[in-house]
Amino acid sequence: MAFKKDTVTGTMIFIIVLSLICSFMITGTAEILKERKLAKKRDEVKQFVLKAAGIDISQGDFSDLFAQRVKPKMVNLASGQVTEKDNLLDYDERMAAINPETSTKPKKDIAKIKTMATDMRIFEVYDTQGQLSSIVMPIYGKGLWSIIYGYMAIKPDLNTIENIVFYEHGETPGIADFVTDPQWLALWQGKKLFDAKGKMAIKVIKGGAKEGDVHGIDGVSGATRTGVGIQRLVEFWFGVEGYQTYLHAIAAEGK
Repeated sequence: MAFKKDTVTGTMIFIIVLSLICSFMITGTAEILKERKLAKKRDEVKQFVLKAAGIDISQGDFSDLFAQRVKPKMVNLASGQVTEKDNLLDYDERMAAINPETSTKPKKDIAKIKTMATDMRIFEVYDTQGQLSSIVMPIYGKGLWSIIYGYMAIKPDLNTIENIVFYEHGETPGIADFVTDPQWLALWQGKKLFDAKGKMAIKVIKGGAKEGDVHGIDGVSGATRTGVGIQRLVEFWFGVEGYQTYLHAIAAEGK
């Protein structure tokens, strides 16, 4: 029987077929865009981790460098247990932090984050001889107006800061530009998180740190609250509710 498109039935069939074709096209486009978004996010993580580890990515392909020198792992913050899982670059700590099944509320929320993921990614970074050179860990917390997101790398002594980078914040433009200023971030390099007794000692100091102060970072005039927020988020993530149990576990393994 010939298809008569000028009839009511023919028109309805045409509309249904067209709707199905459009639906398939939209679904396919959404999947392509989703994968591109995930790929972009993976690339950003790779670059920030390498930067935090002090690896120059301007002289080669950063994806190759990451594959050669970085091992992502998952850490349970409560137990300090480390596991290796597939597709860790697609793990989203922010989504995990708002999911009641994968999050918890800090008992002492000095970082003002309200909830946090029970499992966090860490990135072991190795030198060209295959020796552990640093461990990169995500850190975040509230500044004056916004949540500040970044990564900190510490050396194998688990105390010396290799580097720190911040990649997202909504602090006051101009005044808080120091958050991503390479010169200010460089002040963190070589500083010690803990004192001789193992107590958290890192400080962002209003008016500037004294010469030779291995724990002090120069504060920035006019941005005291943002600086205090950064100090507190570092204190939180390297404290008892953050990576401390994990750090103690790997320190015990090294003895």
